Amino acid sequence: MHRLMISAAHKSSGKTTLSVGLAAALRAQGAVVQTFKKGPDYIDPMWHTLASGRHCINLDGHLMHAAEIEAAVSRHAQGACITLVEGNKGLFDGVSLDGSDSNAQLAKQLGLPVLLVIDARGMTRGIAPLLLGYQAFDKDVRIAGVILNQVGGPRHESKLRAVIAQYTNIPVLGAVHKDERLSLTERHLGLMPASELQDAQARVQRMAEAVAAQVDLDAVRALAASAPAWAPQHAAEPAEIHVRPMASTEAPVRIAVARDAAFGFYYPDDLAALEAAGATLLPFDTLNDAQLPPDIDGLFIGGGFPEAFLQPLQANAALRSEIRCAIAAGLPTYAECGGLMYLARSVQWQGQAAEMVGAIPGDVVMHPKPVGRGYVRLAETGQGPWPLQPLADGSLHDGLCVRLGHEFHHSSLDNLPADTRFAYAVQRGHGVTGKFDGVCVHNTLASYSHLRHTGGNGWPQRFVQFVRGVRQAQGPCLAPAASRSFPTASHQELLPCSA
Repeated sequence: MHRLMISAAHKSSGKTTLSVGLAAALRAQGAVVQTFKKGPDYIDPMWHTLASGRHCINLDGHLMHAAEIEAAVSRHAQGACITLVEGNKGLFDGVSLDGSDSNAQLAKQLGLPVLLVIDARGMTRGIAPLLLGYQAFDKDVRIAGVILNQVGGPRHESKLRAVIAQYTNIPVLGAVHKDERLSLTERHLGLMPASELQDAQARVQRMAEAVAAQVDLDAVRALAASAPAWAPQHAAEPAEIHVRPMASTEAPVRIAVARDAAFGFYYPDDLAALEAAGATLLPFDTLNDAQLPPDIDGLFIGGGFPEAFLQPLQANAALRSEIRCAIAAGLPTYAECGGLMYLARSVQWQGQAAEMVGAIPGDVVMHPKPVGRGYVRLAETGQGPWPLQPLADGSLHDGLCVRLGHEFHHSSLDNLPADTRFAYAVQRGHGVTGKFDGVCVHNTLASYSHLRHTGGNGWPQRFVQFVRGVRQAQGPCLAPAASRSFPTASHQELLPCSA
């Protein structure tokens, strides 16, 4: 397996731009490229997927067992000529003080030579001790090449190359000069998602052309080919991390999934786990579709940036009314972060307020700084709609079932009733109140936390099982599309639900 890691000394060094450009440039040469992104991230993988033409998969030492990581790489890298793993933050950064979930540890686990991206602005001779220090910090990490980024010009590049050659043994594989056309737009939650930009493919093409012109692609491929022979070090994944496939006696269920510019934060392997558990996933567009897909049994609204689409979301009153009435009728629904915001009564941002679905009796307010950010640790309260999983002795968890995920939101959910039910007690993180997360309304669970199906957290199977159970108990919650009627109210008003 030809493979390498693209990392950096610190975040915002330009490694995503270079990773995307490398993937697209190598693909243009005819290589089949598989990309991975280290850590919890929805946005960077969108750009990777656009560049490589294959789903980018997240690898996370904090949320995944070591065996899961190895199995994911073995599975998804099949058929690829070269595998690129983009790190997050800096090479030695991670949550754990001992570095056990750092990029460096992942590089050692997977036998990845490291291609280090250095933001060279304001640097000349000082780049040498930086590189020497990174080499010396952990000698089991092979820093096998460097790409200079944000280079000021030919004279600057010449000085940097001379210093690196004089003091280190690290080859310079490229020097990318400062070019505003290559930058990816950032806002309050990171990079602009590719799904929101009409010219996303053209941007990827510009990155590919810049990288092809300023990076030695043959040297990059040779570096990847120099990776040592590798096989998974853990014999098998722990049994609990597998999603049990749907049994032949179980009926499939139809779950509508919001997939559009406003809601696009989904992990491909989580969606695959839903399908493996027996779900047929039906995409719909919250901005343009007046109806949900026909004959659905459940609803999934992931994260995104609804605050950037307040007016079109508000204007689509027909869909908002249908979702609100379907939830009131008992439609099993799962929403994460942006999805929670959409299901609330309203969202306020930058002096604007817009009405949303109104299924959750609370109002969302955007704030200039993050309210919740980072990994979360959740203990189930037993009040959530999904069935608790049995312990080894057959008994049920009673508030001790811990879930791991992550959150990143600048908003708060205000004005909730005092008797609001919550699915989770927050042991780490913020959630909705600082102490609780996972608002429960009817058969709906909406949280600021993003769950992964990794590390023993089989949420896709649990959700599908719940959807199937509701359908078997009470039949369809939503009438077939042909028999539905929709309100003609303006966006300022939603008609009462008949259910």
